[in-house]
Amino acid sequence: MSAFEIRTREGSITTIDEATVQAFAGKLRGGLLHQDSPGYDEARKLWNGMIDRRPALIARCLGSADVVEAVNFARQHDLLISVRGAGHNIAGTAIVEGGLMIDLFLMKGIRVEPESRRVWVQPGTTWADVDIETQLHGLIVPGGIVSTTGVSGFTLGGGFGWLTRKWGYTPDLLRSVEIVTADGQLRNVSAESESDLFWALSGGGGNFGVVTGYEFEAQPLGPTVMAGIVFYPFERARELLRFHREITREAPNELACLFAVRTAPPAPFLPAEVHGKRICGIAMSYAGPVEDAAPYVERIRSFPGEPLADLIRPQPFSAHQKFLDSGQPWGRQYYWKSDFFEVLNDEAIDRAITHWEKITSPLSSTLVMHLGGAAKDVPIEASAIGHRNAEYVMAIQAAWEDPAESEQHIAWARAFWNDLHPFSSGNGYINFQTAEESEDRIRQSYPTVIYERLAEIKQRYDPDNMFRHNKNIQPMTGRAGATTAMTGDD
Repeated sequence: MSAFEIRTREGSITTIDEATVQAFAGKLRGGLLHQDSPGYDEARKLWNGMIDRRPALIARCLGSADVVEAVNFARQHDLLISVRGAGHNIAGTAIVEGGLMIDLFLMKGIRVEPESRRVWVQPGTTWADVDIETQLHGLIVPGGIVSTTGVSGFTLGGGFGWLTRKWGYTPDLLRSVEIVTADGQLRNVSAESESDLFWALSGGGGNFGVVTGYEFEAQPLGPTVMAGIVFYPFERARELLRFHREITREAPNELACLFAVRTAPPAPFLPAEVHGKRICGIAMSYAGPVEDAAPYVERIRSFPGEPLADLIRPQPFSAHQKFLDSGQPWGRQYYWKSDFFEVLNDEAIDRAITHWEKITSPLSSTLVMHLGGAAKDVPIEASAIGHRNAEYVMAIQAAWEDPAESEQHIAWARAFWNDLHPFSSGNGYINFQTAEESEDRIRQSYPTVIYERLAEIKQRYDPDNMFRHNKNIQPMTGRAGATTAMTGDD
């Protein structure tokens, strides 16, 4: 190949000669892939099988020096870039069509310092990776509810999980960040050093550079906790969601509850007669001593009637963190819609039941997670998290295998969301937003004062909007025409 055609930031095609590309490749410890390279197709795979894009080049990074080289190369040639961490993101913006993908997937280093409770994490890691290392010391970094989720995009987007009510959103435990900004500079930022940039990285998404390392403050937990799920027939869903609403009103910060509707898998713990049928359940996790959870487990079990299965028991937290993984395997077709709620009134619950009755795929599900707690105790202005005051989040998760079925399953999720949205707080969650979400929806993900501050910080650190292939916040003075076809860092 004598020359490479690569897409620029503005969408045009530029040609870079082979010698220049080879010189760039020689500076990367991780290597450079193009469309004829062995391993190219594997490197461009993402968790969401709907995403099938072909970057012109993939810069495989093994460390911060590789990232600096990639950012400098992209800036010098005005290239459209994307940034891939662990690759678990619904919008799939880690992969750019025809541009340069900066691939951090191989950067999986983790270091735990038990005495200081500090944990250093590279951006290619998942929460399962982190749990393995921290639980050796009886520590945890509060992450999500699916262990295969990547740490990087999750954290930058203001992620939540089983421990949010106890210790806040994941960025609330962030203590410093190593980042390569658009000028090619490697910076170490914290509340004491370049505090504005650190603030923006605590919930503002992948808009400000390529993060090459995170320092978290871990918390003492486990390795054994009281956790699990109790299942009931779908016919009890209306009663059970109202019961979920009731017990969450009185829950201590240590108790996290999640309501779920899904199709029963052929699992041995479920009666054979419900396999392939809709079921509902309440999952819980208690962030404290196992023995202290007893009254709350008893309260959850007080729902009248015999459950299909009761899986609440003492277990390793890392095992509980994985129990939803089987419902979200790599390579499946996914389309999600979500909203935050301050309350779940009876009419909203009735509307949700109607859409669950019309579900179009046995692989689709809906989760309603209780938030609040310690997350609401942090001042709004303390970070860029835009959903600080949310009490519940509802995730409508359409999933299927055959791409030919996409239209009907996407239509189900959209109709469900449209019907429930009037009852929501109106906020969005950038980590659950699909590629089609408009700039207005991104703005709705943040209070106006936070969005405006993010745009001002973007202007300082990325005035040309180099990092735009994400849920894009445009620079304060350069918004018109600054966004290309795709607008989230994975």
